[in-house]
Amino acid sequence: MTTIAFIGLGAMGSAMAANLRGAGFALRVWSRDRAKCTAFARDGGVVCDSAAHAAAGADFIVSMVADDHATRAVMLGDQGGLTTARRDAVIVDCSTNTPAMVREVAAAAAAHGVLHLDAPVSGSIPQARGRELVFMVGGDAAVFERARPLFDAMGRMARLMGGSGAGATIKLINNMLSGTMNAAIAEAISVAQAAGIDQAGAMDILTEGAAGCRLMKTKIPKMYAREFSPQFQLGLMEKDLRYFLALAQEVDRPVPISSLVRSQMQAARRAELGGLDVSAIFLQASGEVARR
Repeated sequence: MTTIAFIGLGAMGSAMAANLRGAGFALRVWSRDRAKCTAFARDGGVVCDSAAHAAAGADFIVSMVADDHATRAVMLGDQGGLTTARRDAVIVDCSTNTPAMVREVAAAAAAHGVLHLDAPVSGSIPQARGRELVFMVGGDAAVFERARPLFDAMGRMARLMGGSGAGATIKLINNMLSGTMNAAIAEAISVAQAAGIDQAGAMDILTEGAAGCRLMKTKIPKMYAREFSPQFQLGLMEKDLRYFLALAQEVDRPVPISSLVRSQMQAARRAELGGLDVSAIFLQASGEVARR
């Protein structure tokens, strides 16, 4: 049986790991919050004391953590996965990192004889639970094919985008678009509400018009209801926009729109909205954040 070390059991990681277990893989799990490991222990998974403990002997090491800082710790730290990973094991890093971080870990992995894919995802908690994630992958084509059974167990699509860092690059571009659209939807709904437009009518027209998309269908109801339980946290979106701006600077491209949106997200995070869903940017657009 193929053994997978799964590192990071947040809302997304827990759902992804559960799907891997359901597909018949043996799991070794580690999470900073040990309580999140309990369900996997009941289901036959091995609960580990560190990322290094989880990685020992695993065929694949899947990571789903918050950012570059966390990735550096769980991969390159004293108790990181690379300290115990066996030669020819495959790291499948599903975290949203900078391309520079990806390439640093990939180089360190190669020095240990370990293979590496950056494989961030598109989709939030419902897609993770429903095996509908889309994986955008950077790395070697043969290693990508070797990891395909994992992608099939967790998602509906996996696409090799290029060499190391290509997955991280397109992920940041994808999230820039998502963050920008959330900000634009928030402005639109704020104006529609202030103008007295019927909520149901606005929902029908905007979701079926030229700009209609999944974000319209999922975020407009949350904004009208002021129901901001997180599907994707605003604080994480602000981080991803910050990473995107660094990428744009690296390739010398002006990005005035995403610069403005990142400033809005930053202000919302500083107003203690970071733990809410990204659609809570509506509170910033409508001025309600000042009245919280």
